[in-house]
Amino acid sequence: MSATADTSPAPSAAVITEPLPDLQLQLLIQLLDEDPRSSLPFTLTHPGGLLHGDVIGHEQWKAEWARSLRQVEGEGANLLAEFPETVDQGVRELRADEDAETARLPRWIHLRDVTLVVGAMSPVSLPLWRGRLADVSGWALGRPQ
Repeated sequence: MSATADTSPAPSAAVITEPLPDLQLQLLIQLLDEDPRSSLPFTLTHPGGLLHGDVIGHEQWKAEWARSLRQVEGEGANLLAEFPETVDQGVRELRADEDAETARLPRWIHLRDVTLVVGAMSPVSLPLWRGRLADVSGWALGRPQ
């Protein structure tokens, strides 16, 4: 009786990879999320250039988003003012089946009073900015002098 080993390669599964956010930055943002009044001056590098402003928590970003849109007249502005909360509610409903004990680290970073510097262009000022943490390639406390 002879036994033969199957030496054909095992079928390979597709592997999806994406950049991982900096764990220290995620934990820092998680701390900021605990106090809606907290903020920190930050400078970030990302594929679009250099950003500096005050990092704020998700809830504070939603409140400031809504406040800025409520100053604009028209029904569309009112609908957009509630958009981030509507999205959050949908996410909470989707996750209702998951274990409530599973803590999720933030995947987004929010800044207020932002200056965006891209190449030789003049800096651009923005009241609010939201970006994917996985796209942040570097960061420092404080703003450029």
